[in-house]
Amino acid sequence: MTNHNINHERLLKIILAPYVSEKVTFLGEKNNQVVFHVSSDATKFEIKAAIELLWREQKIEVARIQTINVKGKRKRFGRYQGYRSDWKKAIISTKNNQEMNFANFANLIEAK
Repeated sequence: MTNHNINHERLLKIILAPYVSEKVTFLGEKNNQVVFHVSSDATKFEIKAAIELLWREQKIEVARIQTINVKGKRKRFGRYQGYRSDWKKAIISTKNNQEMNFANFANLIEAK
């Protein structure tokens, strides 16, 4: 893999929030995967670097990343029609079945 120079501030803005749903909980229990909302223009390499930067204290190593562009839904409010925005999610698999600790995630975000 080539060594890319990515701005440190850019990496801290890529991971927006963890994504939680029933399917994601099932993925976490069965395959030890975690899902995040990420910036729409983020690449897989940037997402990997951001995850490893945010969880460097736990020495998390990313094994695999799958990204999905989710289309915004069409919603109605009475007689008015609008759209939710499109967004991107990333499914992260770690090496050696490492688990990410989200207890310090709020402190990591505040450190931005």
